[in-house]
Formats: sequence, structure tokens, C-alpha cells
Amino acid sequence: QVQLVESGGGLVQAGGFLRLSCAASGRTSSIYPMAWFRQAPGKEREFVAAISWSGSITKYADSVKGRFIISRDSAKNSVYLQMNSLKPEDTAVYFCAAARSPATVIITTQRYDYWGQGAQVTVSS
Repeated sequence: QVQLVESGGGLVQAGGFLRLSCAASGRTSSIYPMAWFRQAPGKEREFVAAISWSGSITKYADSVKGRFIISRDSAKNSVYLQMNSLKPEDTAVYFCAAARSPATVIITTQRYDYWGQGAQVTVSS
């Protein structure tokens, strides 16, 4: 089993920035691609960004491209999401996810095996 714990959420004004962290523990050798998803009230969980095991391949949702950066530190079993130029529509609970599949990057929720508990990000206008 793998446990994921997010941190770094909070309240920020529009135009500001936040950095989310996700620390993995347990059988971390079994996980490959990791990602961030988010879920706003009354909406489905949506893909934000994904990163390959090596960290060399990344993919972003169009809504965050150019503003968010996903990165990974394999030595620390951690993945990060740097969020810049935040907008009120970025307000959501952000979830870290990890997959056992050896695929490079995955953008669909169904293919992820492990999830964190979520971190609230609120952007005020």
C-alpha cells in the first residue's frame, strides 16, 4: 500500500501563489506516474497536471497551462504543484494521486490507484 499526504493549501488573493506538496510513504517503489486533480463544490474531479516517474514528461490541463508547474523529487518520494497567478476559479480541493501503471503520464482519475485526502485551496477575488 501507498499513503499520500498533501500539504500547503490555504487562502490567497487572486494573482497570488501557493505551492502544494504531496509526500508518499509505504511501497513507493510500486508507483510510477503521479498527478494532481481538483474538485470544486458541485463539480466532478478534474485533471490538473501529471508527471512521469522520471519527472521528464509533464502534462497540464489547458486551464492551468503556463501558470502551474508540477515537479517531482524521487529521492524524497514527493511531488509538488507550484501554482502562480491564481484565479478565483482555481478554488477547489486539490488531490494528489499515484498509479501503479508503468505508463508515462495518466490524466484520467480511473487509472490512479492511490489518493491523498485533499488540500483546500481558496482564491479570493
